[in-house]
Amino acid sequence: MPRIVLGIEYDGSQFHGWQWQDGKRSVQGELQAGLSKVADQPVTVLCAGRTDAGVHALEQVVHFDCEAERDMRAWVMGGNSQLPGDVRILWAKPAIADFHARYSAIARFYRYVFFNRPVKSALARNQVTWCYEALDAEKMHQAAQVLIGEHDFSSFRAHGCQSKSPRRLMYFIDVYRDGDRVIIDLSANAFVHHMVRNIAGVLMDIGRGRRSPDWTEHLLKVKDREQGGVTASPHGLYLGGVYYPERYGLVYHPIFKRLPKDAKRFD
Repeated sequence: MPRIVLGIEYDGSQFHGWQWQDGKRSVQGELQAGLSKVADQPVTVLCAGRTDAGVHALEQVVHFDCEAERDMRAWVMGGNSQLPGDVRILWAKPAIADFHARYSAIARFYRYVFFNRPVKSALARNQVTWCYEALDAEKMHQAAQVLIGEHDFSSFRAHGCQSKSPRRLMYFIDVYRDGDRVIIDLSANAFVHHMVRNIAGVLMDIGRGRRSPDWTEHLLKVKDREQGGVTASPHGLYLGGVYYPERYGLVYHPIFKRLPKDAKRFD
């Protein structure tokens, strides 16, 4: 059966997460309903990485198998005509060979956005995490560099995480200021549950002077979530993009140019 790959953008503020849930609004539920109308048959989509309630996506990647013959433009334009305004299909391509949105991925890129001024934003209130205390982005960036490389991220892992191992390989992490926003960009071969939000919570406390920059190194060593910081709000978190082997012919976010050439899929 033909397999189609889609790039999806969504505002997660009004969703109970990616995954379909009976009686609750989900990104997967809305996408499947819209695509099923275009296909004139039931469609089930699988994603590169499930996002929690309130989390957004700049480019989530999904695939689905379908016998209906439609050109790629029809999946994009027709799909978007059936979707609510907070979900959009960005592109569609036929899958190559054994492509799987989740299991073929080599790396994922996330972005976390703090809105850093004394007054909350009226316009972006559900797309950023507000911090009224001044954040030192340079200090946050320096503190984050110890996270690069392969580590046991137990101190940054949710108690309910179902992953078999807390070890992950962080390729890069940058913290920088853009006007009133302090942004964290990071990429790894995979992420444990709430890993980005827990890192953001730690860096926020360092940035506002409540903790010293060496706190991140201490947390890596103790491997204890109880000693970690708060789990930052989901509203500032975005799945920025997913990277796959070049043989699949997908177009990637330019930030993935920073990945090492020998980057491999996480098992």
